[in-house]
Amino acid sequence: MKAIAIEEYGGSDKLKEMKINQPVPKENEVIVELHATSINPIDWKLREGYLKSMLPFDFPIILGWDAAGVVHEVGAKVKDYQVGDRVFARPATTNRGTYAEYTAVDASLLAKIPDNISFAEAASVPLAGLTAWQCLFHFGNVKEGDNVLIHAGSGGVGSFAIQFAKHVGAFVATTAGTANVEFLKSLGADLVIDYKKQDFENSGIVFDFVLDSLGGEIQEKSFKVLKQGGTLASIVSEPNKQQAEQRNIKAGLVWLIPNGKQLAEIAALLKNGDVKAIIGHTFPFSEKGVKDAHALSETHHAKGKIVIEIKGNAKGCFDHQ
Repeated sequence: MKAIAIEEYGGSDKLKEMKINQPVPKENEVIVELHATSINPIDWKLREGYLKSMLPFDFPIILGWDAAGVVHEVGAKVKDYQVGDRVFARPATTNRGTYAEYTAVDASLLAKIPDNISFAEAASVPLAGLTAWQCLFHFGNVKEGDNVLIHAGSGGVGSFAIQFAKHVGAFVATTAGTANVEFLKSLGADLVIDYKKQDFENSGIVFDFVLDSLGGEIQEKSFKVLKQGGTLASIVSEPNKQQAEQRNIKAGLVWLIPNGKQLAEIAALLKNGDVKAIIGHTFPFSEKGVKDAHALSETHHAKGKIVIEIKGNAKGCFDHQ
């Protein structure tokens, strides 16, 4: 099968198109024929070698951990899925990711794609959506009436976090550049703080929960806007434990755990129109396409998600095989 993979760590020039054996399902796995995948920061961080001590994979490494496509083959013990089902997943983190025509996924990590959602939209959801979901609800216990601050709201995680928090009835503030203010209001944000014009720590609001996707100085300042006993969830770096203890703040680095049941809950919100997938950019499934997609992701200025269209009908909503 065709795949875009790396045989050594380094820049985007290390991404190469190659032929790799099509996977064979274990008894609890399905083989998904991929129609689309998407780009996440973990992709290029692993490509550069930043995560090699945490994820010591053998080469070649197929990057990518968002899957959307059609079930091609099922393992002997798989009961809930059959050939032809439209599915999406955040697969387990292995050296056989989703920049490929086929990938193996444990059935417990799958969810069915709603009929009104395209493969491209579905591919934009799993990693970013589950990250936002777990930060808000499993780490943060965000609920109706809470004041929530989402940093970098126009990014993949941020755009889902805004919608999820609004869905449960929280007051949602977010930070963004001038160009994205109206876009984030359209997602339901109650307050959009233009970081080019205002410092978020001067908003006058005391927050119950902050989602940090930037780290560094932004993370340090986030402690100042949290109430005593509030929560700071970071997806980039471990927050300062001393600061957290001084203010009785629950703070931690949230590392995504793939979860098919949670993804099915998100799928229900997508089906009902309560949440929408935001695709900011699409690229073709080619060596150049993936390289260009990585370059955009590394700028940290992509709006919504960056999707790779593996099959030509990835944008179609009812493209059943």
